[in-house]
Amino acid sequence: MTRGPLRTEDFDFPLPEERIALRPVKPRDAARLLVVRPGATTPFEDRVVRDLPDLLARGDLLVLNDTRVIPARLDGVRAREGASGAHIEATLIERLSPDRWRALAKPGKRLKAGDRVAFSAASAAASPACALDRLDATVAENSDDGSVVLAFDLAGPDLDLAIAGIGHMPLPPYIAGRRAEDAADREDYQTVFARELGAVAAPTAGLHLTPELLARLAAAGVDHVFVTLHVGAGTFLPVKSDTLEGHKMHAEHGVVSAAAAERIVAARAAGGRVVAVGTTALRILESAAGADGVVRPFAGATEIFITPGYRFRAVDVLMTNFHLPRSTLFMLVSAFSGLERMKAAYAHAVATGYRFYSYGDASLLIRADTP
Repeated sequence: MTRGPLRTEDFDFPLPEERIALRPVKPRDAARLLVVRPGATTPFEDRVVRDLPDLLARGDLLVLNDTRVIPARLDGVRAREGASGAHIEATLIERLSPDRWRALAKPGKRLKAGDRVAFSAASAAASPACALDRLDATVAENSDDGSVVLAFDLAGPDLDLAIAGIGHMPLPPYIAGRRAEDAADREDYQTVFARELGAVAAPTAGLHLTPELLARLAAAGVDHVFVTLHVGAGTFLPVKSDTLEGHKMHAEHGVVSAAAAERIVAARAAGGRVVAVGTTALRILESAAGADGVVRPFAGATEIFITPGYRFRAVDVLMTNFHLPRSTLFMLVSAFSGLERMKAAYAHAVATGYRFYSYGDASLLIRADTP
């Protein structure tokens, strides 16, 4: 019998709540690593991240996302004439200009265009304070989807400093719903090579890497190159449609420099594999690759939505964490390694105690048609 189009429910799987990691392991490269090679009957390999030099080959090239997470969650109080103050939580998701951000607001129904919001390190203390302790904004627009456009009283670097001073790390909802963000997250939820400000979520596969591990990989002939994809809050949004075609991806901005593209093309030409560290690195590479498989310089937005049936152009190996059921990221890894293969891999991970999601363990997926 011919199977119809894939539906969102096809990407569901059972996941006990206790498998969700609330803290990362220490040290970073002590996280477990599930190696998934092609072949329906090929055994899975239970390794650790620090084994990467033994799992990759001389000439392979790691592609790392160097985006840096900003403390994008702000707590504030709405100020409206004739109304009492209402607590507002805003998560910045997209910078629109030097002084404007699009944000997801909770509760969004409490805001309308023209409202003033005073953000501070503790919203209950949102009263006159020094400029570094408080940040004011006007709601310029509001939308039915709960997003608003905030026009801040500061702009450019001054705004960046204020956000850094009063903002909270935007932990994923499946962590933030079970514990509060704290000082440790400022370091834990950032890769050791983060440098380009702009993400509101971490490229989590990169959280496992350390300078020492990168040096060991380089000594083994596995070099690395940086690209940038500023991860947006859309990475956590559920797929609400019954069909894959009904889901729209949020745009994310990224850059593949001419130098990075040249090194990626050279590695492939020399017989090496392109190893994307994270689905974010994979998505920007696939956005930058032409139909001929050649990665070219890229700067702009991508809304690429990768599902089974997609023909990969640029990436041979993917290192990635374990993702949510019914999510766009589980759809992506199912496109990379096959839906049934990934369901079997995830069932193995659940049964053997792997830790899931942003602070969890990792997998190393190798495509069937790679050397």
